[in-house]
This record gives sequence, C-alpha cells and structure tokens, in this order.
Amino acid sequence: MKITLDQTYTIKISNGDEIVARITHEDDDEYHISRPLVVVPSPQGIQMIFGLFTADPEKPVVLNKSAVSMIAPSRQEVCDSYIEATTGIKPVTNKILMG
Repeated sequence: MKITLDQTYTIKISNGDEIVARITHEDDDEYHISRPLVVVPSPQGIQMIFGLFTADPEKPVVLNKSAVSMIAPSRQEVCDSYIEATTGIKPVTNKILMG
C-alpha cells in the first residue's frame, strides 16, 4: 500500500494494540508518526488515549515497520475524533439541515 504522508492511519501492531496517528515520514524500516493515540474499549464505546504519556507530543515518534501487522487509512469519523483529541478542535461536518 502506498502511504500518503500527513494522513491519519489506523495501525495494528504485533502486540495487538491499535494506534491512530498521522504518518509524517516513511523509510525502509520505520514510520515516523505524530501524536499516536491507542484505541481502547470502554463501556461508552471505543475511545482513544495517548500512547506515550511522558513523551513530548510535539516530537515525532518512530515506529519500526517490523512491529506493524496491519495498516489502513482511518475512517472519517475516526479522523475527526483524532483531530479533536489531539488539537481540541472539533471538525465541522457538512450536513444538509432538513426542516
């Protein structure tokens, strides 16, 4: 699969964790990702929490490709939730209001 940089991806790593992050750089062995969030189930449904609590969120995180078992572009509602969780900005969706 061709990776589009600065897009939001869902990444399943070999330990079973699912990560949502933007891929900012790719080389033969690594993905450089920004602001990785781990997907966790909760009584309210799926939630995303910070994957690295003590890391500087402004710095990229390196993910070895050998640790990745699956990768796919994230669904739009996941992308919207990711933007809200990492920036505090709630994306506006285009909907037609019907009376």
